[in-house]
Amino acid sequence: MKVSDFSFDLPEELIAQHPLKERDASRLMVLDKYKESVEHKIFRDIIDYLNEGDTLVLNDTRVLPARLIGEKVSSGGKIEFLLLKRLSQNQWECLSKPGKRAKPGAEFLFGDGKLKAEVIEVLENGNRIIDFKYSGVFEQILDELGEMPLPPYIHETLEDRERYQTVYSREEGSAAAPTAGLHFTRELLDKIKDKKVNIAYITLHVGLGTFRPVKVNTIEDHEMHSEFYIMNRETADIINETKRRGNRVIAVGTTSCRTLETIGDTNSTVREQSGWTDIFIYPGYKFKIVDALITNFHLPESTLIMLVSALAGRENIINAYNIAIREKYRFFSFGDAMFIK
Repeated sequence: MKVSDFSFDLPEELIAQHPLKERDASRLMVLDKYKESVEHKIFRDIIDYLNEGDTLVLNDTRVLPARLIGEKVSSGGKIEFLLLKRLSQNQWECLSKPGKRAKPGAEFLFGDGKLKAEVIEVLENGNRIIDFKYSGVFEQILDELGEMPLPPYIHETLEDRERYQTVYSREEGSAAAPTAGLHFTRELLDKIKDKKVNIAYITLHVGLGTFRPVKVNTIEDHEMHSEFYIMNRETADIINETKRRGNRVIAVGTTSCRTLETIGDTNSTVREQSGWTDIFIYPGYKFKIVDALITNFHLPESTLIMLVSALAGRENIINAYNIAIREKYRFFSFGDAMFIK
């Protein structure tokens, strides 16, 4: 299958640059993958499409303010580090810009020396291993000095950092938000619970690879990035009971979907576990756990539009995206939502 099969023309003005004032006021396209029909709603209407006994699976990861801007000790030159993966207490794998300033042995200062860094190694992919030195708690220093690493297609400043966090975020470790969850408010989640819909949590720390373009012509040749996930026993029990009853497991976001499909076995059951996943879901994939999906509108030729096409069918998705463009839905991280049922 060709990457170009997932291409479409998206007007730049439809790329949302900021979140709406009210989280649940985004538009919601409801796509019935069996009837091949489309409805236009508001996100808070999602409750009307959830049934008693269904289970919503939410990714409770929290985005780190992982963008650090400082200066090189020897020259005063500006440097930017983006924390990708924690390797030990003080060492991280990072992106650096400009890379030519971040050679092994180079030292940098952030926040007038409150945080110091030394480049230990340059990896084959160009990322750096950085050793940080500081007094106190690293997370507190990062919260003070770091900036939110917004996606590359967002060019405006985010006034409130919490709008790039879900209201249920709690496990710090992501370089990007699980954006389908940004539409939920605490009040909406309470109403969903009152309808006797189960709420279950998994953790998948989203990496920047989620924005990496697919650079091959044939999708089977693409190599996915790896991300860390956790599923606890409580969530596993809720999901297994839901499947046993014949109710739906509804993933909130592609991150929840990939985690569930990584853990799920051929008997459509899951178990408590943690690990790394590089699962790549594209048309032809047979879903083991996920019955329905709440998601945003994704980039052309991305692994994410391939995933939703696997669930709903490529023709259904391309048709729905063309409708979304015609109806001027807002796209990407701060954009509108789709419910594939």
